[in-house]
Amino acid sequence: MLDTLHYVLLGALAIALLIAAFTDLKRRQIDNWLNAGIALAAPLFWWTSGLALWPDVAWQLGIAAITFFVCAGLFALRWMGGGDVKLLTALALWIAPSAFLKLVIIMALVGGVLTLLFGMWHIARRQKDRLAIPYGVAISAAGLWILSTEYLPHTAVALSQTAATG
Repeated sequence: MLDTLHYVLLGALAIALLIAAFTDLKRRQIDNWLNAGIALAAPLFWWTSGLALWPDVAWQLGIAAITFFVCAGLFALRWMGGGDVKLLTALALWIAPSAFLKLVIIMALVGGVLTLLFGMWHIARRQKDRLAIPYGVAISAAGLWILSTEYLPHTAVALSQTAATG
């Protein structure tokens, strides 16, 4: 029963990340209800994961706090949107610290590609307004990658077997 709930929560997180990516792409906005839902479901995920309050949950909360403060600084500089700050912070509540570092690296790579693509599109259309990158797409893509490689056992096993035989 607990395992089933654990995977239902992971599935719900994956769906939430897809919604975040699509709404950010379409409206350049990630809804507060979505970010709040992700954050509020994290304690249930901790419970189904068997995390101890100390040090496991403390680490999750600490990484989320650091993420929020760093991203809030980027928001103040207008380098990141508010919805992106909240999405990445909420995601930090779910992802183990070592995997979260991987998530940030993947997010930066995907974000760089998105910036290049949207920049070329912006120039090709000769637009004069400020370039807006839907960074929720990069955050969601990185989150989905980490979920599929770190949290879903069949995907992680298949990837490790491919790497071993590759």
